[in-house]
Amino acid sequence: MTLLYGEIIINRAILQIKGNVNLEEYNLKSKEIIPFDEKIKINNLPFKISKEMMNEIAFWAQNQSSFSSAKKLLERYRNVDINADTILQVTDFVGKLVFDEEDRISKENYDNIANIATLDKEKTKTNLYVEVDGAAINTRVEDENGSTWKENKLGIIFDDKDLYRRKDGSNMITKKEYIPYFGNAEEFSKHLFSGMIKHDYQSYENVIFITDGATWIRNMINEFYPNAIQILDLFHLKENIHEYAKVIFKDNERKIKNFDKRMIERIYNQEFDLIFIELKKYKGIKLPSGVVNLVTYIENNKDKMDYRKYEKNGWFVGSGAIESSNKTVVQRRLKQAGMRWSVNGAQYVLSLRAKFESELWNSDVRKRVLAFC
Repeated sequence: MTLLYGEIIINRAILQIKGNVNLEEYNLKSKEIIPFDEKIKINNLPFKISKEMMNEIAFWAQNQSSFSSAKKLLERYRNVDINADTILQVTDFVGKLVFDEEDRISKENYDNIANIATLDKEKTKTNLYVEVDGAAINTRVEDENGSTWKENKLGIIFDDKDLYRRKDGSNMITKKEYIPYFGNAEEFSKHLFSGMIKHDYQSYENVIFITDGATWIRNMINEFYPNAIQILDLFHLKENIHEYAKVIFKDNERKIKNFDKRMIERIYNQEFDLIFIELKKYKGIKLPSGVVNLVTYIENNKDKMDYRKYEKNGWFVGSGAIESSNKTVVQRRLKQAGMRWSVNGAQYVLSLRAKFESELWNSDVRKRVLAFC
């Protein structure tokens, strides 16, 4: 791009897109004709935009409800005239930088898992909590059944020091790290493992997983963290018991309420034999899709239901954190009306969203962008 110095002064939008250029630094003289991009050393950068401005564009693109919304914000507050397609491309580029680095590290850690897993560290910390869940995102790719919905897997990691206990007994998590992966459970497990290493998980007395009982999560924990404590989320348990009771007792609210209360009391007392005897009466009833077989569900998870012990130890037992995390990281940005994503595009925005919500933007995104080239 060749521009007159005077034209550059007038066109503030160009200056802003290039990244708050200090003209004096480059000894630009009035009416001098110059190769502007080369003079300010952005001619070899993607989009011919400064690294700082690439970081700025990606920041607002992941933080707004759409690329169009990011465009309006950049125009209003940064005086930058840039179209939504370019914002998307810059965001994909920055997101790929971040994701590729995370992916590289996760593969290195997995290749070294035998050495890492056998490290015997002094237990200097108390409890490290992990929660995992999935959320479907609409894509432009159809599977063999014609569905375009694919699942992102999201993990959160937090320390018991990050738990603020309110007077009413509820908890607020003040800080957590988000680990997203838009793909299969095996690759997600590697990314979560890297996050656990970053948090020095082997220095904790207890590594506590709170899950909804999904088989793939249980298999992942058994493979990577055989000594971890697994807790079935109490909220999911109560919800599944209630949905089962609604099928069994139809609209009889009294019977449903009594059944819910009785099941939870017996679980707290570890009276599983009594539970299975009662549930045997309903063996022949057909359950609709989405309602769990309570016998199988409790049998598979009864070793994760010692809630009286968990509460006595002061352990966190609810998965509300992962439910709200899916809303914060995934739904708020990637599940707006009419949105459909490429698989890579969804991953790149999720990677950026996770860094922002984990308060790691400057250390993990901006630093990575500035180190490029």
